[in-house]
Amino acid sequence: MIRLSTADPGFDAAFTALVDQRREASSDVAQDVAAIIREVREGGDIALRDLTQRLDGHDLDQTGWRIDAAACAEAFAGLEPELRASLELAAARIRAYHEKQRPTDTDFTDAAGVRLGARWRAVDAAGVYVPGGRAAYPSTLLMNAIPARVAGVERLVVVTPTPRGAVNPLVLAAAHLVQADEVWRVGGAQAIAALAYGTERIARVDVVTGPGNAWVAEAKRQVYGVVGIDMVAGPSEIVVVAEGANNPDWIAADLLSQAEHDPTTQSILFTDVAAFAERVTEAVGRQLADLPTAAVARAAWEANGAVIVTRTLAEAIPLVDRLAPEHVEFACDDPGALFDRLRHAGSAFLGRHTPEAIGDYVAGPNHVLPTGRRARFASGLGVTDYMKRTSFLQLDETSLNELGPATIALAQAEGLPAHAKSVALRIRTNW
Repeated sequence: MIRLSTADPGFDAAFTALVDQRREASSDVAQDVAAIIREVREGGDIALRDLTQRLDGHDLDQTGWRIDAAACAEAFAGLEPELRASLELAAARIRAYHEKQRPTDTDFTDAAGVRLGARWRAVDAAGVYVPGGRAAYPSTLLMNAIPARVAGVERLVVVTPTPRGAVNPLVLAAAHLVQADEVWRVGGAQAIAALAYGTERIARVDVVTGPGNAWVAEAKRQVYGVVGIDMVAGPSEIVVVAEGANNPDWIAADLLSQAEHDPTTQSILFTDVAAFAERVTEAVGRQLADLPTAAVARAAWEANGAVIVTRTLAEAIPLVDRLAPEHVEFACDDPGALFDRLRHAGSAFLGRHTPEAIGDYVAGPNHVLPTGRRARFASGLGVTDYMKRTSFLQLDETSLNELGPATIALAQAEGLPAHAKSVALRIRTNW
């Protein structure tokens, strides 16, 4: 775990090294993924079955390729009432939040008499990847599928690995809640390839979303352009900006809430009180002692964790912007003042009583967020990731005569005479 202070003479170099730290897959993964994608493209279902047998330890012909709607409904009905109610609450809040994101069409006529506008339409089919390796995440299915349904996607396809054929009933319950049209027992890079290129059983989709391991992320990168994707997600990360008046146990738990995801995750604390930094570090150690996921969380904390002492909390903001983290918490009396100065983060959590974990489940905003400093140019998953915008325009003779001469002049200047002629033939001009 790294300890830094902005008062130290070597801080700039040390912090730059932290910002530039790479925790993502090596080029070896890219080569492996390219081979898997090629195998699925060429071999279709046979390749998909062989890869599943080899990597997930079960035969799709025996365990079943597809999980039907009845099994999903049965899983939902079989949940404990409290858990079922929690899943329904999460789904309702996620839907309500994303309903506000639906874009509106535009249609207007400008001063030249040109009708202009844009029309939004959903893609025809979307594929959602739900991880099933270290853990199965029904919340991920809700976060990916509900925005697709809000957008108006008609065919919703879920793929999820089932190691040794075992299916998590919570994932099936979530699939029932979002009314998934298809649920397939396939995962890994081979599932992404099947969604992008199609096989005999699985028809191709238009957009693929959902997080996964390094192979899944690399597969999404490689199929982008054949299909749309939400983002290339890397290891999770959290930054907590906390003043000394906080309960150190709360802040330690927030840092560990991300560290327990994977050994490559990153948890960083900024505080303006050195003694508080020590109390949080001690609290992390105490909590790791009896945390069921301690092996993973300790590895992540020791390899990628950092505690940074600043002169003021405001001094932390430009440093947070350089990290452009997936999640940032402002645990202080006036979180809005710091948030107003922030430029780059996937999602922000304001105030002492807003732990990041609440956003992973029931708050409403999407938990599929940019990682690896991508929040500098990317946003979290939303409704428009499942939509596309078609612009349109309509001219009459008068408006074409007004805009035509300038179009002709620019086309001629660019050396494109056919462009110029297509306009000139329609207007009163010497050609």
